[in-house]
Amino acid sequence: MTLDITPMVASGRKIVTSYGDGLFRFGMEKAEGSILLFSTEVLAWPHTEIDSVDENAFAEVIARAGEIDILLLGMGARMQPVKTAWRNALRPHGIVIEPMDTGAACRTFNVLQSEERRVAAALIAV
Repeated sequence: MTLDITPMVASGRKIVTSYGDGLFRFGMEKAEGSILLFSTEVLAWPHTEIDSVDENAFAEVIARAGEIDILLLGMGARMQPVKTAWRNALRPHGIVIEPMDTGAACRTFNVLQSEERRVAAALIAV
């Protein structure tokens, strides 16, 4: 089942227009599997479940720390507590991690993008 999200206009920025069935759509563009989502770029993220994530999974986010204040963590179908090690890996770089289910992370990403906030998302595909 694919869930549609009402798109918001944000010139030059990625907006999630739908997600589900193991993929994400950004208008006419799509990405299969889990992803790292930045303001203008989408990268594959090799994690199919949150239990496979460790602090090394955020290396690309940390490399872009100058562009990111908030990392939304879409944990799949349901939210779980964030491991202290993840917070500790991101905090020295000025990045706050916000956990939620993947659907909520997609919607929140869109809102923050429309506000031109410095946001990224690590999203487990659902």
